[in-house]
Amino acid sequence: MRKLPVLAEEPSARHPPWIKARLPSGEVYFEVRNRVHELGLHTVCESASCPNIGECWSRRALTIMILGELCTRSCQFCDVPTGRPLPPDPDEPRRIAELLAECGLRHTVITCVDRDDLPDGGAAHWAATLKAVHARCPDLTVEVLTGDFRGDLSAVDTVLSARPEVFAHNLETVPRLSRQVRVQASYPRSYRVLAHAKSRGAIVKTGLMLGLGETDEEIRSVIGELSQLGVDILTLGQYLRPSRGHLPVERYLPPNAFDELRAFALGSGLRHVEAGPLVRSSYHADGQADLVRALRG
Repeated sequence: MRKLPVLAEEPSARHPPWIKARLPSGEVYFEVRNRVHELGLHTVCESASCPNIGECWSRRALTIMILGELCTRSCQFCDVPTGRPLPPDPDEPRRIAELLAECGLRHTVITCVDRDDLPDGGAAHWAATLKAVHARCPDLTVEVLTGDFRGDLSAVDTVLSARPEVFAHNLETVPRLSRQVRVQASYPRSYRVLAHAKSRGAIVKTGLMLGLGETDEEIRSVIGELSQLGVDILTLGQYLRPSRGHLPVERYLPPNAFDELRAFALGSGLRHVEAGPLVRSSYHADGQADLVRALRG
């Protein structure tokens, strides 16, 4: 099988020319930012230093991050701070629903920090959040991007019982690099979570970052396994190092490499694939309401 085109090593601190993100600016961007802060909410857009924040927030497309701003895990790719979080805020679901109602979106993504300090990993708070959002925004389709709940499938069921339109859990990288990249996570455990959600009838989504040292064969192998698991949606994006304290970029894949992987994934049986250097889990998800309804039949 032909090797993917690639700029093999990180040449310098500068990104290659195809890595271009829109700088945060404009009235709508600042309006969204101010409202998020007024309501005391957190977004993965800010906390994880997403390069697409300027583009997405100019469309009011933001990804809320529930259960606080401190994560109990220390993944080596992520810019979300690690620490001892506060107890879940029982009023957070109401404020999230208020903000999403104001944004007027048709589809949104809600994610979370990992809460290994909680017996249910935060599943009950997830359910409360979904209930509040569905009540306030009945026409909004909601995608949840969760952690692995330490493999507790009853916690996954708690989230699914609140009827998210899409259940997402990211693998982030290939099995060989998983312990280095995700540290406290487990590839078999993540597969069990995805398979369990699929067995419950959910639309299932996952994502991979590329450029961490994986091989072309490893990427294709994972895609084949995801197809066998019945995963519906896959995102493939370029890993970008948030700081010198994070894992280095081992290679930059050009846009045509992502095009080839997208074609391969679709040919392997996945139903929808977003692939590109700046693609992230929720990139352009605000435009996927019709896709989600079509996948639900």
